[in-house]
Amino acid sequence: MKDSHTIDTLNKLIETCKDGEYGFKASADHAKEPQIKQLFDARSQDCRRAAAELQTLVVQRGGKPEDSGTAGGAVHRGWVAVKGTLAGYTDLAMLEETERGEDVALKSYRDALKEELPIEVRSIVEAQYQGVKRNHDQIRALRDQHKAAVTH
Repeated sequence: MKDSHTIDTLNKLIETCKDGEYGFKASADHAKEPQIKQLFDARSQDCRRAAAELQTLVVQRGGKPEDSGTAGGAVHRGWVAVKGTLAGYTDLAMLEETERGEDVALKSYRDALKEELPIEVRSIVEAQYQGVKRNHDQIRALRDQHKAAVTH
């Protein structure tokens, strides 16, 4: 039997992961500091792997997995480019924008965890949520470091 509710929840998370993958990749393309460029590239790959893991769960449940991001994510990626142009593609601007994207991802995962999910799906979603929280905290800390450096 196809579990449409679980499939829909997973597909929303796949879109979130794809948004993250593209957003981090766009930010990596514009980052100047090698450490930040490397971090963004690594986060992009993490998002790609998370999406693939969720896509497998959708297929196992008889669904058709999402393979692209959301319209909002496309706007977000466009905003990364616009903000980057306006701000001269500073690393601080990229850190601020990727943190905003991670805020959206955290909300998506929190919303998914409020849903009734099979235990094996819930454990994967919970593990990915913990990864998103780590990413968010790491990016926020780097952003704070860059803000402090800019103001001194």
